[in-house]
Amino acid sequence: MATKHEQILRYIESVPVGTHISVRGIARKLAVSEGTAYRAIKEAELRGLVSAMDRIGTVRIERKRKANIERLTFAEVVNIVEGTVLGGRDGLHKTLQKFIIGAMQLDAIVRYIEPGSLMIVGNREQVQRLSLEHGAAVLITGGFEASPEVQRLADERALPLISCAYDTFTTASLINRAIYDRLIKKDILFVEDIVTRAPLAVLTRDKTVRDYFLLVEETGHSRIPVVDAHGRPVGIVTARDVADAKPDDPIEQHMSRHVVTASLKTTVASAAHRMVWEGVELLPVVENRKLIGVISRQDVMRALQMMSRQPQVAETLRDQVLQGFSEVRNEDRSFSLIGEVTPQMTNNLGTLAIGPLTTLMEACAILCLQRSRSIEMVVENFTLYFLKPVSVDSKIEVRARTLNSGRRFAKVEVEVFDGSDQAAKALVTVQTWER
Repeated sequence: MATKHEQILRYIESVPVGTHISVRGIARKLAVSEGTAYRAIKEAELRGLVSAMDRIGTVRIERKRKANIERLTFAEVVNIVEGTVLGGRDGLHKTLQKFIIGAMQLDAIVRYIEPGSLMIVGNREQVQRLSLEHGAAVLITGGFEASPEVQRLADERALPLISCAYDTFTTASLINRAIYDRLIKKDILFVEDIVTRAPLAVLTRDKTVRDYFLLVEETGHSRIPVVDAHGRPVGIVTARDVADAKPDDPIEQHMSRHVVTASLKTTVASAAHRMVWEGVELLPVVENRKLIGVISRQDVMRALQMMSRQPQVAETLRDQVLQGFSEVRNEDRSFSLIGEVTPQMTNNLGTLAIGPLTTLMEACAILCLQRSRSIEMVVENFTLYFLKPVSVDSKIEVRARTLNSGRRFAKVEVEVFDGSDQAAKALVTVQTWER
């Protein structure tokens, strides 16, 4: 039987896109407490089923597919620009296809307006009306209001009419930044992208060791999750756990009760770190505390290898820091990154900031290990000694040398040189595993 939490989520998923969702309304409709309704609505927001907006409330939206994650809804635009909705509230769930800046003559603007687009304009009422008539939503910059006629047209067409206090350039930059962040997020692999959902090999508490061996023989997996009557993981059984057990022993007597799990929104990199740290080969994936799938270490490694070969759609801050640095392999088998400190890498005093410095040192340490062995890795510990400031426009060398490298761990010494002066030094410890 589904819990109240699950019933609320199913109800939210069943209502039409654009429906307003409220804690009080859900509590009254499904006869649950407001606390239960609130927690379920927050879960629905994490799943991308609803969007919460200041002064508007929570609205049912269409769940974005991974391929279209760079698209924004007009409801999200309202939050991004800290705007006020003047009209067309029924269209807030719609997806923004593109945005246009209304800085042209009327006859030229018409050529660019398309249904689903967003016209960013000031207090030019003719442009506002023309955009709505051609199926585009309108975002009025500068804090201006709209006439009653324009508001009525927005309500009739169910096209959002939004006002914000920012100027046109700032508004366009905020929306463009949000889309850019979505592009970066699209490149990040999550557990939901690689999880194996069905059929799942699981045992219940009432099963025996004999059932475990039959399941191992049938599936080829030696690490089996144990679930309760509600499908929630309560333990893990491995071949080592039952090595000395009798065939008729209850599986509950031998299972490990320390269950390491991941959610669908856990990043693959985080899952990999957890698997290495805990020394597990299989990681159960849960949603609402129920087991819905598993990922293996092989799944994680294949995913990370695939992503390492893909071209990046959008640059992260790490990419920008490393952009101007060239890789050099030294004769003493150390590895160096050589480049110039740009203004973007400095703090308010004009010297190299801690963030870019540690990014460079970490990247150099990982590259040093990867050039000597084909391994995947995650940084476990980073101990930094900052010796002297490095000013903007300085040409620096970041040099990494492997101190020792084993099957599970490696240690790398990293030094930063500003000319002949040593500016910083670090000891980096990473967890490794063979591809």
